[in-house]
Parts: sequence; structure tokens; C-alpha cells
Amino acid sequence: MKIYADRSPVFLRQLLTDLLVAVWVYAAIRFALWLHDLVQRLAVPGRKLEGAGGGLADNLADAGGKVGRVPLVGDELTAPFTRAADAARAVAEAGRDQQELVGQLALALSVAALVFPLGLVLFGWLPLRVRWMRRAASAKALAAAPAGRDLLALRALVGQPLRTLTKIDPDVAEAWRRGDDATVDALAALELRRLGLRGGR
Repeated sequence: MKIYADRSPVFLRQLLTDLLVAVWVYAAIRFALWLHDLVQRLAVPGRKLEGAGGGLADNLADAGGKVGRVPLVGDELTAPFTRAADAARAVAEAGRDQQELVGQLALALSVAALVFPLGLVLFGWLPLRVRWMRRAASAKALAAAPAGRDLLALRALVGQPLRTLTKIDPDVAEAWRRGDDATVDALAALELRRLGLRGGR
């Protein structure tokens, strides 16, 4: 019995669900990246502060070095420049700290934005998908086995609605018991179709 995917409601529903999950994951990642970039803009003042503080510190240190070369009073005149340069370096350090804090905040918010949507996929959709794949693989293995059609037919007898079964044969259970090939094939095909598969000889 050949087994292949069927464009049944189950198969189409599974395909549509997979596409929606892919779009959901893509949208969640795009949103997290957008949020990260948005928060990172808060680091711009910190970068400006670091640049301004660092540049001012370098200029003050250079000026202090030149003033220090003045004979007799050079050391005394250098002290204010040194203190001002240290203050400017502190401002630059504060700018670096702000950038680091903003970077950590951007990362934390991005991860938090991904937790819920990816959690739904990992703990909601993925287990159901794996379960369906296992059932489909088991059905394929059964259909390939010599007595697999009979077992699939039995599962169809147990799980299919009565009106569906009676369309195959008014006394479908009796036909299955006596091993009617057409009935067994029809019942096995019903079970495969329930899993989004189709079987044929």
C-alpha cells in the first residue's frame, strides 16, 4: 500500500497551522529586534557624553602639560587643569556606564518580548506537531506491514463516526470480520485520512 500526503482537511489544516506558526515566530523576532533598536537609541546621549568628556579631558590634560612647563609656578598652575581633566574623565565614564546600562536593558526587553510567543510555540504547538508526526509515522509503518491494514481498519471501526462507517458497508463490522478486502482497504484509508495521509495499492 502506497502512503502519501493527502490534501484532506487535516492535511490542509496542519499546513496552514505550520505557516501561521512560521509567521508568528518571524513577527516575534522582528518585533524583538525593533524593540532592541528602539531602546538602544537611549544610548545616544551616553555616547555624546563619553565623547565630550573624553575630548575635554584630553584637551585639559594637554593644556595642563603646557602650563606645567612654565618656570617656578608651573606645578601650581597645573593642579586646576589636572582636577578639571579628572572631572571630565568622570563624565566620560558616566557616559560609558549609561551606554552599558542601556545595552543591558535593550537585551533584557528583547528577550522578554520573545519569551511568550516562543514559549507558545515550544510548549503549545511543537508537542502537538511531534505527536502528529509520530502518529503519521506509525500509520505508515502499519500500512506497510502485512497485517497493518487490518489494524488500521480496526482503529477506524473504533474511532470513526457510524454514518461514515455505514457508507462503506451497511454491516461494516461483519465485512471486516470475514476479511473483505474492499472493506478493509476502505477502513484503513479512513484511518490514514484522519491523519492527513492517503493510502492506495
